[in-house]
Amino acid sequence: MLPIHENLTGRVAVITGGSGVLCSEIARELARHGVKVAILNRTAEKGQKVVDEIVQSGGTAIAIAANVLDKVSLENAREIILESFGSVDILINGAGGNHPDAITGPETYEDGSGQSFFELDPNGFSQVFDSNFIGSFLASQVFGKSLLEAKAPVIINFSSMSAYAPMTKVPAYSAAKASINNFTMWMAVHFAEKGLRVNAVAPGFFLTNQNKNLLLNEDGSYTARSKKIITGTPMKRFGKPEDLIGTMLWLLDEEYSGFITGITVPVDGGFLAYSGV
Repeated sequence: MLPIHENLTGRVAVITGGSGVLCSEIARELARHGVKVAILNRTAEKGQKVVDEIVQSGGTAIAIAANVLDKVSLENAREIILESFGSVDILINGAGGNHPDAITGPETYEDGSGQSFFELDPNGFSQVFDSNFIGSFLASQVFGKSLLEAKAPVIINFSSMSAYAPMTKVPAYSAAKASINNFTMWMAVHFAEKGLRVNAVAPGFFLTNQNKNLLLNEDGSYTARSKKIITGTPMKRFGKPEDLIGTMLWLLDEEYSGFITGITVPVDGGFLAYSGV
């Protein structure tokens, strides 16, 4: 168990997509450090399950229904959070994911099996791009002014290995995550003199609800795609949600990372560093 970061105690964190596998783990850990957590999801019921776990462990949290692609919805959530907790100190843009309409069947056009690039639904493509990038932009807009009033405000965006070199099959997701890296740097520069730090984490391959159908067969064995991933990951395993925690705490606590802004940190078991030979 990691030591308590006393600098974080009493702060307020807003986590979009907070009921997801990775973000719910982050929410529970932040609450353990005394952070008041607001979990935003399209349906409050999913977030409430995480809130119940946090409260039962002695933490403080609320769940709010909000759509990161609806600015009014986010503004309403902000007012509830300010009324409940009085401030916003941390924003974690965790909402995102993928959708079958934006995924090709073959890895390359020559393979010729499944949904081709030319059959991708433009609406599905937009949905994936928007949920990953536009949602982060809108949440940053809506909560940004409140963050600027905080003592040591921080935004953490969620990038991906696919931001550096796009993975096959997922063009919309890859384009959105590459945009996240660029947007993280842009915001870091824009707000640097006001003390708002903006960084991102790029998880390697973690088993989540969004990707399990791509990575696991029905019997739980690895798919061919999973085997490629493990071959390209020097640590020879998938990430676990708790693998993100130390990096998140480091980026959030200004005592440890107060002069760090505009970076994207890979948490990937060495995947990005490995050339394959």
